[in-house]
Amino acid sequence: MTDPKTIAIAVVGGLVPALIWLWFWLREDKEKPEPKGLLALTFIGGMAAVIFVLPLEKFANTHIANQTTLLVVWSALEEIAKFAIVALIALKTPFANEPIDYPIYFITTALGFAALENILFLLHPLSIGDGVVGLITGNLRFLGATLLHSAASALMGISMGLAFYKPRLAKKFYTVIGLLAAIALHGVFNFFIMRESGGSTISMFGFLWVVIIIIMLLFEKIRRISNIN
Repeated sequence: MTDPKTIAIAVVGGLVPALIWLWFWLREDKEKPEPKGLLALTFIGGMAAVIFVLPLEKFANTHIANQTTLLVVWSALEEIAKFAIVALIALKTPFANEPIDYPIYFITTALGFAALENILFLLHPLSIGDGVVGLITGNLRFLGATLLHSAASALMGISMGLAFYKPRLAKKFYTVIGLLAAIALHGVFNFFIMRESGGSTISMFGFLWVVIIIIMLLFEKIRRISNIN
């Protein structure tokens, strides 16, 4: 059994990167901030989604031999789970009432998902007394997986936000496009990381930062749409 001190370190190490990114993204909606209680609920919902996704990913791992197909399935499971959490918790409330709310709730859920993933990834090296590996793992997840979850879900939320004032059919189209974009980004990231090539990993990190810059520009566009309407 893992001792309480190790669990506490893993929890802190897993939560802190996610909370730093959450603080960063919430600053994008500082004019009309979302209710803290609802944000907390979507964050916790994102963490809970990991519990449901892990058994499905293990099942897929035992039944899908092709690695590329497996990575796509894993990506789809995680992005669909995050979408379901946002839809169930946030989108049915009166607080999702302007375009910028969509990426905010999606990112919050994604960071909850990433936080629990971080904790689980840190537990093993810390439980066997390998603090250096745990530190490296935490830094890589801060820079990589946590950022990935933010970016993928941001694409989903931005797509839906751009369609906020459009007809219902257009909203459905934008939702599908956003979900496919999130799955594609997630799958490409997983593929390059699994190749275990230093050059591929560095290139993928650089690509992620380019995506983040594009997302920040789109945030400005969505903010303008929210303010105009």
